[in-house]
Amino acid sequence: MPSKNAIKKYVAGGYYHVYNRGVEKRSIFIDDQDYRTFLNILKIVLTPKEDLDNTDFINITNKADSLELVAYCLMPNHFHFIIKQFDETAMSEFMKIIMTAYVPYFNKRYKRVGSLFQGRYKAVLIERDEYLSHLSRYIHINPLEENNALKEYPYSSYKYYLSDSHPKWLNPLIVKSMFTNTKEYERFIKDQKIDSMKFVRGLSID
Repeated sequence: MPSKNAIKKYVAGGYYHVYNRGVEKRSIFIDDQDYRTFLNILKIVLTPKEDLDNTDFINITNKADSLELVAYCLMPNHFHFIIKQFDETAMSEFMKIIMTAYVPYFNKRYKRVGSLFQGRYKAVLIERDEYLSHLSRYIHINPLEENNALKEYPYSSYKYYLSDSHPKWLNPLIVKSMFTNTKEYERFIKDQKIDSMKFVRGLSID
């Protein structure tokens, strides 16, 4: 039987919670170089072509015209994205590009072979707008698992949600527009009396 959320419903214009973890729950990011390499791949794939100035990953396909990254968090042994795809194949193509670029880098650096991730990525279609904000909170508070200060955590999109600027490969405005200002969103993140989990379905990454 397929694992939970392995069978995906592909919808043009759909928002998705996309996630995966390391095989046998192993680390997929060992140090800062690994995190930054992964983020640089995201940048190359999602920055509009006319704004790209880095040719290190010239062979990586650009998907800026067919997909937006709304939020992300990279943790030592797993990652979370909120993605909006503009056509039915964009998300699967995007994930294939990311994995094809990152896994060979990781295996070569650490002299290993074989799968790095626990099967194919999982994806949950977000069918209600209210889930978007609560899902973004669920994703952004992930670093609390390891007692990290959320504002200072360098590998999530939270810092851009509190700023007036953001990179061209990320679009936090979709969620930020649901709040009056960044202070209101920050209070929303800090308000953990409300359990974000009850507003979001299918968040298990086991």
